[in-house]
Amino acid sequence: MRNSEKTPNTFNHQMEELTRREFVKTSAALSGSVALGVPVLGGHLTAPHQATPLEGALVPVSLTVNGEAHAVSVDSRTSLLDLLREHFGLTGTKKGCDRGQCGTCTVLVNGRRIVSCLSFAATHVGDQITTIEGLGNERELHPMQIAFLEHDGFQCGYCTPGQICSAVAMLDEWRRGDGSALDFAPMSSHALTRDEIRERMSGNLCRCGAYVNIVAAVDAAHRERRDA
Repeated sequence: MRNSEKTPNTFNHQMEELTRREFVKTSAALSGSVALGVPVLGGHLTAPHQATPLEGALVPVSLTVNGEAHAVSVDSRTSLLDLLREHFGLTGTKKGCDRGQCGTCTVLVNGRRIVSCLSFAATHVGDQITTIEGLGNERELHPMQIAFLEHDGFQCGYCTPGQICSAVAMLDEWRRGDGSALDFAPMSSHALTRDEIRERMSGNLCRCGAYVNIVAAVDAAHRERRDA
């Protein structure tokens, strides 16, 4: 028998090898497509679907910022922080972690401090918002701003607007008799200690580590107002 002739056993062996090759190739293609997130249709690789960003609905928001009334339409997902910075140009309020953990974006809403990065702008219709720009100006600084300057309560200054806004609201909380994690009993009848200041300001982080001077500044502002 000539070499070109193939016996049934040889033919079956070649078909078996072909089947194995096709199986390996197909398996490799499928595994790769799954790993890359590429869909396979009809045995052919297709391009990944390009998702388009969702568009939020525009909602009307009317609120007062630093004594000035505003009426705007914004994306329903817009945070209060982004509204202040991107729409109103009030960049004194800083964006830090954007997760509500550092306190850098603290502003006052109806006199109470909040982290503005975690609050939707659409939830503040009718509210009174006060940012660092609204506490004082170059001609007449707020007493807390003066205290921070006199006691060097900052280094790089990035967290300072949030620190000052938080400190102003914190003193108001203490005067109202609001308790704290250090002592749940109303504190207005007691002296405001530096330990109490540290506890009440613990939500505002300073990566420069100026905590000693920050506490001293808050304490000085408190004593000045108390003795006035």
